[in-house]
Amino acid sequence: MFTTRATAVALRGVRAAGGALLAQRMGMSTVRDAASGGKKRMPRLQKLKRIVYGTTIAGVAYTGWLMYRNRNPPEQLPFDPSKKTLVLLGTGWGSTTMLKNLDTENFNVVVVSPRNYFLFTPLLPSCTVGTIENRSIMEPVRFLMRHKNREVRFYEAECTGLDADSKELTLVRTANGEDHQSPAGADPKDTIKLKYDYLVVGVGGTVNTFGTPGVEEHACFLKEMGDARKIRRKLMDSIESATLADVSEEERDRLLHMVVVGGGPTGIEYAGELHDFLQDDLAHWYPKMANRVRITLVEALPNVLPAFDKKLIDYTQSTFLENKITILTRTMVKQVSEKSFVVQNPDGSRSEIPYGLLVWATGIKAQPVIGRIREQFADAQTNGRGLLVDEYLRVKGAKDIWALGDCALSGYAPLAQVASQQGKWLARRLNALSSTFKEDPNADIHGLIEEKSRPFKYSSQGSLAYIGSEKAIADLPFFNRNITAGGIATFWFWKSAYLNELFSLRNSTLVLSDWVKRFLFGRDISRE
Repeated sequence: MFTTRATAVALRGVRAAGGALLAQRMGMSTVRDAASGGKKRMPRLQKLKRIVYGTTIAGVAYTGWLMYRNRNPPEQLPFDPSKKTLVLLGTGWGSTTMLKNLDTENFNVVVVSPRNYFLFTPLLPSCTVGTIENRSIMEPVRFLMRHKNREVRFYEAECTGLDADSKELTLVRTANGEDHQSPAGADPKDTIKLKYDYLVVGVGGTVNTFGTPGVEEHACFLKEMGDARKIRRKLMDSIESATLADVSEEERDRLLHMVVVGGGPTGIEYAGELHDFLQDDLAHWYPKMANRVRITLVEALPNVLPAFDKKLIDYTQSTFLENKITILTRTMVKQVSEKSFVVQNPDGSRSEIPYGLLVWATGIKAQPVIGRIREQFADAQTNGRGLLVDEYLRVKGAKDIWALGDCALSGYAPLAQVASQQGKWLARRLNALSSTFKEDPNADIHGLIEEKSRPFKYSSQGSLAYIGSEKAIADLPFFNRNITAGGIATFWFWKSAYLNELFSLRNSTLVLSDWVKRFLFGRDISRE
């Protein structure tokens, strides 16, 4: 009894002490709240949520504004007869980048090209197997033109001649941007004469067959969107033909042999995309044929991807070996026929190899119009591979003419990023002379650019290539050294880099949706 009563007394004492301590803490909390103006602390998680919500709302609002702006271009200033006419030949990397960055208030700008769109060529191999739909990487040039301050005119035509003395271009209307016209074969009704004051030549290049017999007639190229469509049709034709019951085993093996000639980035990426198509789609829908499909890559040099680091070359070759892609190096194609091609082996002997599809991705040469421009300045233009330019991108021997990209022999490799940087550089140089144009429309632009600007200098942003099986390689500059990487993580970097490089929000959205569709539903195997 005594023990119980003592325990109860002790418990009451503990409770009293606890109550006093609680009251003391509450009092201290009240003092702190009073000192801070009565504001309560917000938990860190709640702060993070508000930041995320705010950022998301701002991002959605900005995206919506971009979409509205792209769909509703503003009113433009009309052509001004008092201003000089600047003609851009081509809608490739150089010309389109220049148009995008050029202040059109200083000139009357005219764009001439046989195609009315810009093509994002790094993703062209993905279109050959349906990973990306064709129009997702095509940006209509009029989308850019309508968002300029002053009206920009466009001629869907091909330049077939130049008169430097009278500053006049001869144009031929084209119904198909992938076909090229010759001056002799053009209908006089389709011929246009166009005057210019300043001319920027950015017509790119065309496929180089190196004079190999049969290539033009029987091989597929990978330079334009029409080439990607042709490859896709030919690929599905070969596979469907191989499924017919009356086809011999020898003929079936021929039809299912896919050959890529050229071990540069384009050839490597196409071989990688073709392998993915085989593994991810054909294996499900053509189970009896998929295991019989063979992929062979032919390269005349000692190894593929000669511009990449040795480690990346070895990694690519080992990945192709795992994917059962045959690589024939030091092997030259000597002749192509309808069903087979002849190669010269490393030992000098020759072999005939049957094929179902042959894709030629070996290099470029000058467009026909470049030869006609060179004829106007024969004394200074002594190289048949393109237009010789100086360090300010001026065509040697010419007045008021610049050249950009693959058609310009500037000492740099024919790369998309070279052409893009050249277009941006020239646009900025002309924009910087805006006040001069207003004061003196007849000012010597060539001399002013040389006086006030540094020569063009290419800054390499690195090289990327997709090699199949969701793997990519990267050779990136970092201060005075290069960083090399390859694998799945690099593949995701490759995707994000190309999404960022696409010309518009529209293109980025379409490409991203194509990747999602492929992941969810696979590639479309229907033949167009």
